[in-house]
Amino acid sequence: MKTYNITVNGVTYTVEVEEVGATASAPVAAAPVAAPAAPVAAPAAAPKAAPAAPKASGAAGAVSVKAPMPGNIMKVNCKVGASVKKGDVLIVLEAMKMENDICAPQDGVVASVEVAQGASVETDALLVTLN
Repeated sequence: MKTYNITVNGVTYTVEVEEVGATASAPVAAAPVAAPAAPVAAPAAAPKAAPAAPKASGAAGAVSVKAPMPGNIMKVNCKVGASVKKGDVLIVLEAMKMENDICAPQDGVVASVEVAQGASVETDALLVTLN
C-alpha cells in the first residue's frame, strides 16, 4: 500500500492506494477510508491583469457581443466600420474541440473588435461592439 496526500478544492485528504495485480501471499483486508486532514488555507488569488487594449481601433458601441463560454478565437469575420445583419457570423470561437459561431444579435455597424485570432477568452469577455 502507498499513502498519498491529495488536495481537492483546498482540502487535503490522506488516502491509501493498493496496487492492483500485486502478488500477496495472504488476502489483504480493505483499509478504512481516511478522514480528511486539517483543511489547508487556499492561496490568495493572484491579482487579475489589466484588460488588454482593443485589438482594432474604434470607440465602444452601444451593443456588446460577449463570449458565451471560455475558448479560443479561431476566426474574426468582421472589421471596424463594417455593416452587419442580425445573424451574421462575427467570431468563430473554439470551445471543447467544437467551433461555435458568435453571431450579430441585431443589424448594425461594427464599432470595435476587442479580440484577435488566436486569443483565449473567458465567459462574458467582450468580443465585439456594434452601433
